[in-house]
Amino acid sequence: MNRPWIVCLCGSTKFKKEFMDVAAREALRGHIVLMPHVFTHADRLENTKEEIDKLEALHIRQIDACDEVIVINVDGYIGDSTSLEISYAEDKNKQINTYIQ
Repeated sequence: MNRPWIVCLCGSTKFKKEFMDVAAREALRGHIVLMPHVFTHADRLENTKEEIDKLEALHIRQIDACDEVIVINVDGYIGDSTSLEISYAEDKNKQINTYIQ
């Protein structure tokens, strides 16, 4: 059996619903979905700097592990963190697609 395609969802943690929608769509396509699991902005969490640094490092490792990055773009919003993730993915020659809403 061939290894399933692995996608990594990137975007602002403001867009939790959109992350969940895209994750479900990709899972139904038979893809393994990597994504943030702590939605600091959407859930109005007050994470420490140490926690945020840890989460960002984990997300970079998810990008390393994926075949494709899907950028969650709601109303044209791409924040600084997402821009850095896109640049990182480009440097790693990852396929990049955008989910626009």
